[in-house]
Formats: sequence, structure tokens, C-alpha cells
Amino acid sequence: MELKQEILKALDELRKNEERKFNQTVDLIINLQKFDVKKQNISLFLSVPYKIKDKKIAGFFETKNKGVETITPSEFKNYAEKKDLRNLARKFDFFIAQANLMPKVATVFGRALGPAGKMPSPQLGILMNADEKSIEALKEKIDNSVKIKIKEASVKLAIGKQSMKNEEIVENILSVYNAIQKILTKGKDNIKNMEIKFTMTKPQKIQIK
Repeated sequence: MELKQEILKALDELRKNEERKFNQTVDLIINLQKFDVKKQNISLFLSVPYKIKDKKIAGFFETKNKGVETITPSEFKNYAEKKDLRNLARKFDFFIAQANLMPKVATVFGRALGPAGKMPSPQLGILMNADEKSIEALKEKIDNSVKIKIKEASVKLAIGKQSMKNEEIVENILSVYNAIQKILTKGKDNIKNMEIKFTMTKPQKIQIK
């Protein structure tokens, strides 16, 4: 309960800043301690209670699908140039694929999507059956998920939008905080503090007691 109050207080402070002409993103930074990045390679997807934004999703499927922008095998040849691959990786937030196409997807698109951290993943992104119902269910899951990849002694991710209610942002922050605490070897002891900020503001620090 105490942590929730601290987060609400920090959000109130952030909202006192000058209004901007766009809907700012709420960024969460979880600073770690007594944590060896080399020994603990953490990469996972977490579901949050409230959707942060509609993600732009592309799919590698055998046939066109009206619910998602589709790249079929006959179109793979359009991405022979590095420039086209880079543009594709930039254009979409997320890529999903039909399982049987994955070897070919990896060969053609891996060099661009791999480094960008956007390759379709078994955790969230590869479908055995690319029917509309499965694709819609996966899209919904993706929109309500955040990717956590710990490369340094802090976790940084977008957790909401300024236009969301404080309570919704708090729920999203707590769900990520609780999930990360569970996967760290020393749990809460590995978390030094948290910070939240809007795109154009300085961060507000939240102490972990």
C-alpha cells in the first residue's frame, strides 16, 4: 500500500510540469543493485492490466490476413536490400509469424529484426495456426504486454501515457515491479529504487522500503 501511495505522489508531481502539445509517454526505470548482468540474462514479456498503446504489428503468413499487415513468402524477395529491411524494422513495433515460415523468416529478415530485438519469438509471436481468431487473440495479448530485457543494472520501459488515469498507471507499474521482483535472485533486495518520468520531464524517484 505504501509503495502505491509513493507512486501516486510522484505522478502528482509530474503532472505539475508544463503541459505539452502531445500525449507524453510515462517511462518507468527500475534501478538494480547487487546484480550481475552477465550471470543473469533476463528477457521476457509481461502482461500489464492496461494497454499502453496500440502496437503496429506485421505478420509473416502464407496468406493475407485482414487484421494485420501481412508479408507473404512471395513478397520476401522485396526485402533483399539492407535499406528495405531497416525501414521495415523501423515501421513496426512487433512482428509475428506462422511457425512453418520461421526458418525462411530468420534467413531473410533475421539480420535486421534480430539486432532490433523484433524477431518473432516463441514467447509471444509464433503461431501454429494463422487463423483470424488466433491472430486477433495474439494481437490483444501483444498490446497488453511489455518486453523486459535486462542489459544493464536498470530496467527502462514505457509503462503508460499521460492521458491515462493515475490508478491505471500505478496498476501497470506495480504489475511490472512485482513480476521483476519474482525473477531476481535476491528479490526485493536486488531493487535499489524506481523512477518515473514523462517524456519531457525530469524523473521522480521512488524509494523501495
